[in-house]
Amino acid sequence: MLSAAVRVVSEFGYQKMSVARVAGGARVSRRTFYDVFEDREDCFMAIFENALARAGERVLGAYERVESAGGADGDGGGDWCERVRGALEELLVFFDGEPRAASLLVVDALGAGPRVLARRAEVLKGLSVRLHEDGSRAGGITGIAPLTGEGVIGAVFGVIHTRLSQNDPAGTLSMLNPLMGMIVLPYQGRAAARRELERPAPKGAHSPKKRPGTGRDGRGAVEGDPLEGLPMRITYRTLRVLGAIAEYPGASNRVVGEAADTYDQGQISKLLARLERLGLIKNTSGNNHRPTGEPNAWRLTPRGEEIERAVNANPVNTPSCRSADHQPSRDGKAGK
Repeated sequence: MLSAAVRVVSEFGYQKMSVARVAGGARVSRRTFYDVFEDREDCFMAIFENALARAGERVLGAYERVESAGGADGDGGGDWCERVRGALEELLVFFDGEPRAASLLVVDALGAGPRVLARRAEVLKGLSVRLHEDGSRAGGITGIAPLTGEGVIGAVFGVIHTRLSQNDPAGTLSMLNPLMGMIVLPYQGRAAARRELERPAPKGAHSPKKRPGTGRDGRGAVEGDPLEGLPMRITYRTLRVLGAIAEYPGASNRVVGEAADTYDQGQISKLLARLERLGLIKNTSGNNHRPTGEPNAWRLTPRGEEIERAVNANPVNTPSCRSADHQPSRDGKAGK
């Protein structure tokens, strides 16, 4: 559903991001959607946080690992510039590599609901405070007002917003030097800003190529859709069954059904048979469907493991059959 939501927002924007479109794109029912999300804003918040976490991990990592470049000012200013440059370059590389995530974070979030706007403001405020505190300690110009950090961050993301909105084929990495000049000017002065402008162009600053599976605007997918090509609708119950088999490999029909809160054995048998036909699970009992009375022993196939892992990779409000409330007891009955 997260992948489908990203595709819907990329093609239609937040204003036309409907529950029906997300559920249809994910091949799940509306009921399954509401089992996970409160409404469409809650769903958008989930994909916003997902993209933010991935971008933030890369940017913060780059900021903290860049070592001193031996700045000519000798007071730490060069070190600060290098850390900012490393973080900004990592952000722009991320934006060019994942244009859907870039638009979601910078452009689409502005049209979302109040919760998303508040979260966006919180993130930008945190960036501005960190930039200003570190920039002020790095030396250079003294007596800079705290509002300067907010102004710099606002200007940088304003420029990126314009570039993304226009779907500029030059990408965002080509703006690294000019943006660095904007950032260091109030903290280090004109000489430092000029040095940033005159630095060699970053490697990889070229027009991003359109990738397969993109929408009309050429934006690429944030990540592959694990359900692509699967000829069935994945429901809440289906996910519970796959999760139960992953947790209890070799489980019988009854154990799988109880772990997935599906106690109708006729229903669970039909669902297991369908998943087996799709190549997501396999019966390893050695007596496949023979009327011997021996219970089936279900395990995930590599394809089933891929889907189960992908579903659980983003556990944002995702109900899981692995909770303690749904562990089968030793006698095979579901624990409470």
